[in-house]
Amino acid sequence: MFIKKGTSKSYTAAFFDRDGTLLHDDPAARDARRAMIERWSGKPLDAPDDLFLQVLGERQLLTVENEIAFWKRYFAALLRSQGIAERVEARAEELFDAYWLKGIVVYPETVSVLDWFSERGFRMGVISDTFPSLPQTIEAAGLSKYFSCYVCSDQVGVFKPDPRMYQTALDALGVRAEESLYVDDYDVEADGAREMGFTAFHICRDSEPKEKWDIASLAEMVAYFS
Repeated sequence: MFIKKGTSKSYTAAFFDRDGTLLHDDPAARDARRAMIERWSGKPLDAPDDLFLQVLGERQLLTVENEIAFWKRYFAALLRSQGIAERVEARAEELFDAYWLKGIVVYPETVSVLDWFSERGFRMGVISDTFPSLPQTIEAAGLSKYFSCYVCSDQVGVFKPDPRMYQTALDALGVRAEESLYVDDYDVEADGAREMGFTAFHICRDSEPKEKWDIASLAEMVAYFS
């Protein structure tokens, strides 16, 4: 338990969104995959806007194995959409290998902030609208030692700000919202956590903080306690 300075408010847990909060995709990795496709097709990539959802359909990806199979189907469909007809499955495998658990960039302040919370006994979890590979991506980023709870939308069956996403995380760690912090790069998702009783921050990495609970960096979560 950690008490906020000058108050009687105590905290035991901190929860984080993943993308745009703890880490982000490396643009260079995306460019490299694009270059592979353009080399094979001989033309600029022009993917259909709805291709991802077309391939996903109504499927709920409950396991990492389901997710891997989906990405391979998606890459094969992407190649065909570019007029590529030769070695489609083999090339889809190449794209998958270039994508899977690669090109992950941790924001500069992430590790020091997680260290701060860890050293003060906070229990921590990740709540993300994503597929089941959430723990694997956190491990690939070198952050798994900090977290004992992972909640992903595909396995819960709803997206943030549905209260069930946050409640699943609270139940997993055995804590209450009133003793927990949350941070997300989407304001509506931070608001959803706050409505449940979390002390919730909206991290504005690409815009100026304007509202009371807006922050520009994860480091400002630490400053909240000073």
